[in-house]
Amino acid sequence: MTDRRVIVCCNSAEGHARPMVAVADAFVRHGWRVRVLSGAPLRSRAEAVGAEFVELPAAGDVHDEEAHSERRAGLKALNEGATAAFLTPAPAAWAALEAALEAEPAELVVAELAFVGAAGIAGLPAESRPTAVVCGVVPLGISSPDVAPFGLGLAPMRGPLNRARNRVLTRLATRVLLAPMHREADRTLAAIGAAPLDGRFFMDFVLAADLFAQFTVPAFEYPRRDLPPNVRFYGPVSRGVTSTTPLPTWWDELDNRPIVHVSQGTVANGDFGELVAPTFAALGNEDVQIVVTTGGPPVSALPAMPPNAFAAEFIPYDRLLPRTDVFVTNGGYGGLHYAMEYGVPVVVAGDTEDKPENAARVAWSGIGIDLRTGRPSARRIRHAVRRVLADPGYMTASARIGAAIRWSRGADGLVDDLEDPVFLRQA
Repeated sequence: MTDRRVIVCCNSAEGHARPMVAVADAFVRHGWRVRVLSGAPLRSRAEAVGAEFVELPAAGDVHDEEAHSERRAGLKALNEGATAAFLTPAPAAWAALEAALEAEPAELVVAELAFVGAAGIAGLPAESRPTAVVCGVVPLGISSPDVAPFGLGLAPMRGPLNRARNRVLTRLATRVLLAPMHREADRTLAAIGAAPLDGRFFMDFVLAADLFAQFTVPAFEYPRRDLPPNVRFYGPVSRGVTSTTPLPTWWDELDNRPIVHVSQGTVANGDFGELVAPTFAALGNEDVQIVVTTGGPPVSALPAMPPNAFAAEFIPYDRLLPRTDVFVTNGGYGGLHYAMEYGVPVVVAGDTEDKPENAARVAWSGIGIDLRTGRPSARRIRHAVRRVLADPGYMTASARIGAAIRWSRGADGLVDDLEDPVFLRQA
């Protein structure tokens, strides 16, 4: 039995759970004893990679069914959604983590961003406190004069007015626009014994961690001249993954026409009228092939498909994306990184959760077009797809970031660093 012990913490919502299971897997493969602290839906996946499972109480978890029970956008939804996903579960999550540490100490606690309960580690006595690592599974949200506050979906401006605009917006977000969330954050952090915000932007709570591991590459993140030294980029944990999902029976029917892949992901697929249906309407008469994945629901749940469309619940991305010419997506963080890994340009339409931030980075990085809505018209999709197909600059930008992704170290690089005493002293 190894004496190296780590607790990996996450809620069971898919976009947070998937990368953290990959982190747990990397620790297991490096010979660590791993406990995964998460909601009941994650038990089988944690145990499948060789980790032990510690179940969060229901009050400390966030499920996809709760987070996506209704589609909402705007500041009110951002305040309420962030409070429900980040803050409300934190006291119960911290109590569960504290109990796990008391039952058996661990030298490392690695938690995803939304597991705010892990911030309570900062209040433990220094001589018994494990090293705390936070993993960024959404765009980097720490504040800086170089970037607008997280949640507004605004890319940096060019020129000298950028920093002045961002300082004003950060004050406005903290004190007015997102004030309810900030008040609740202060109450929650105090309740779990964590360091207060002291007027800082909400996402800055992660800076109390010994290491903040962002799962992207710098080319897909806004540059910050004041980037804290404990922030490191590791690339997406999904890079280089080979899928065992079988190809659909129609795979050999695809020809040499451009392939446009459309997907609403594995979570926000309760209403295919948001993106899939208008994509069918937009491209049904175009000289392209539409390949749609449902992300779980049966193909029969899709709206009527045009003759040039093909559908499956899942298709292995290591087979589909090398053949894809444009990816039409609602902007999930993981899906965007898959696309860039294979140099695929993007048309993105997302306006809930972290999707406005993802979409803004798509446009800023040059890898695609941001439609700036979650329910685009067929006309806008058609125009954007035609534009991306006609301009090789989008593919070039995606391929450039894809090269950085392929060179990135992912979850294994994170574990390598955490096994290095010199790195830990410098972190």
